[in-house]
Amino acid sequence: MDTPTLTCIVETERLRLRELQPPDAPFILQLLNEPSWIRFIGNKTVHDLDGAVAYIERTRKSYEAHGFGLWMVERRDDATPLGLCGLLKRETLEDVDIGFAFRESCQRHGYGLESSRAVMELARSRFGLKRVVAIVSQENVPSAALLEKLGFTFERMIPWAATGEELKLFAA
Repeated sequence: MDTPTLTCIVETERLRLRELQPPDAPFILQLLNEPSWIRFIGNKTVHDLDGAVAYIERTRKSYEAHGFGLWMVERRDDATPLGLCGLLKRETLEDVDIGFAFRESCQRHGYGLESSRAVMELARSRFGLKRVVAIVSQENVPSAALLEKLGFTFERMIPWAATGEELKLFAA
C-alpha cells in the first residue's frame, strides 16, 4: 500500500500543521468523540472509522475548493497527533472562520494558541484575508479566552441552525 504524501502547511517551534489523510481516521474518530468536542463543537455524526474517513474527505474537498480547511496539528519531534486547527468557509457565515480542537489530554499546553497564531498568519499572508471570524458556544470559556489572546473581539450573538443555540461571534 502506498503511503500518502503528507502535505505540511506550516511548522512552528513545537508543531507541524499538515493536511488530513485517510490514515488519520482512528485519531479523528477519537477526537470527534471526546466529551469536549461533543459538548462544545456539535458535530456528533462520526461514530465509526467510515464516518471518520468521510469527515476527512469532506475536509480534503475544502483544501481543493479554498486552499484551506482543518489541518492536523502534530508535535514536530515525534509526529504525535494533538488536534485540529485551520480555516473554514461555511455557507452560513459571510467570512472565513478559524477552528480548533484538541484532545483533552493535549489541552492547556499552549498548542491551541501556537497553532492558531500560525493559522492566522497564513490567513493574512497566504490567503489575503482581511477579516477572520470565530464562532464559539456560550459555555466554551477556554476557547473564547484563546481567541481574545489572538486579538479577536466579541461582536455579537448569532443563531446557529445546526444546533438551535446562539453562538458568540468573534472577529479579528
